[in-house]
Amino acid sequence: MDGALQAVLDTMRTLGSVRHFRPDPVPLDVLCAILEAATWAPSARNAQPWFFVVVQDRQRKAAIGELYLKAWRVAQSYTEGSGADRDIDGRPGYRGMIRAVDDLAAHMSETPVIILACLDTTQLGPMAQHGNIIAPQSAYASIFPAVQNLMLAARSYGLGSTLTTVYSAVEDDIRRACKIPAHVHIAALIPLGYPSRPFRHVKRKPVDEVAFLDCWGTPLPTRGRSSK
Repeated sequence: MDGALQAVLDTMRTLGSVRHFRPDPVPLDVLCAILEAATWAPSARNAQPWFFVVVQDRQRKAAIGELYLKAWRVAQSYTEGSGADRDIDGRPGYRGMIRAVDDLAAHMSETPVIILACLDTTQLGPMAQHGNIIAPQSAYASIFPAVQNLMLAARSYGLGSTLTTVYSAVEDDIRRACKIPAHVHIAALIPLGYPSRPFRHVKRKPVDEVAFLDCWGTPLPTRGRSSK
């Protein structure tokens, strides 16, 4: 396998959610490089309706952290009270993941960088109306590829990240804290920094459990496939 291809695949295979960060600052040139990578993503109508708010200011991070923790506590209470995760809470690693999510929420303000990935609804054409997204599938298809590019580029620079939407219950407050216009929707919040722990290969379901050939239920032949 070509070395460059292997490097890309290794980056993808170690792109797990990172929720614990060292306090080291992220250089401006690195931030600019990963944001440029984000802008290489495709978007509906090639409108490129994305904007990225890079938050490093301590006071603003503290404000976002307080709001995020509030939203997380509400979500946490609902999940525990309703048993919303009963289908997965017995899986290996679930409890550890929840502890990491809780720790991130409690220490969001200490994250070196918080990136708010935003959609300008005035650039979404028929996907939005009067500032409201009316075709979410198409609208989010115009920002999440950019977010994935950003996270992959960050990983290639040795930075960890995770995509979270827990803040959605307090989006208006976060928008005000960062002076984001009302017509701009915060589609994702990405904490970013150098991980406090080494990167490792992610554990995912095998391809033969999630892929079908031609129609649902017909196994996709995966055994003996070439790696070239």
